[in-house]
Amino acid sequence: MSPDFLVLFASIGWSDIALATGETLIMVGASLLFTVLFGLPLGIVLFLTSPRQALANAPIYGVLSLLVNLVRSTPFVILLIVLIPVTVTLIGTSIGVPGAIPPLVIGATPFFARLVENVLREVDRGIIEASQAMGATLPQIVFGALLPETLPGLLAAITVTAITLVSYAAMSGVIGGGGLGDLAIRFGYQRFQSEVMVVTVAILLLLVQALQVLGDRLVLHFSHK
Repeated sequence: MSPDFLVLFASIGWSDIALATGETLIMVGASLLFTVLFGLPLGIVLFLTSPRQALANAPIYGVLSLLVNLVRSTPFVILLIVLIPVTVTLIGTSIGVPGAIPPLVIGATPFFARLVENVLREVDRGIIEASQAMGATLPQIVFGALLPETLPGLLAAITVTAITLVSYAAMSGVIGGGGLGDLAIRFGYQRFQSEVMVVTVAILLLLVQALQVLGDRLVLHFSHK
């Protein structure tokens, strides 16, 4: 390596990079947990209330589908700003890692719920009909047939959502959400330290790649194929 290259990257505050990386991992991990907890039931309800399903209900499905589409179609940067009063009410602050988690969860939950609905639609209708013929209740059909049958697809959906949350977490730096995005904006953009921008982008790419590899292996492990 050239001396200029070494000097350039020696000026980077690696402790700040490590701290920001840890904050990003916390944001993605915590928001993914809550996204799955909220999005999985919402996706199941969307599926069950859709046409030709066990609880088919056009008004309920229409309202839920509209809300999901509205949130999904809103650019996340705008959603971050719009949700500042909500975040302050819930957490007491809109900045830092705690302030970033509520908008991350609100932004990702409809996205994940729609993925869950689509995964459940792929289930062979014969499995549901066979469960009904054996006298299975709706909870038994959902937890005993639908979810086990779609586990690989659900893991793939969780992987896609986790990767989406990485990009969302980076964007939360716009409002001082902490993590690599905040570091890239404060140092890489505002202070023109391009080396910081390069390093943060490289770490984000590595994080996305690691999540994709992990997700692919889990899908392969739990797949019936």
